[in-house]
Amino acid sequence: MSDQQLNNLIKMLDQIIANNLHHGDDDKVSDVAADHLQKFWARSMKQQIIAHANQSPRELSVLAKLTVDKLEPTVK
Repeated sequence: MSDQQLNNLIKMLDQIIANNLHHGDDDKVSDVAADHLQKFWARSMKQQIIAHANQSPRELSVLAKLTVDKLEPTVK
């Protein structure tokens, strides 16, 4: 995966989170964002963001890492 592809995934994840901040607490925001990723992202996209989060967790925001942590068990 290229750096550009990875940057695009991170940017999209951050946008999904930003669009759901109105839900209030971090747990609810990450639940909604993880559900969105599960429904609308291709399996390869989910696998890429999970792999990146596991390899370089500090490169993601706290909410992005929380979202990916919730997504990971659902991706096979």
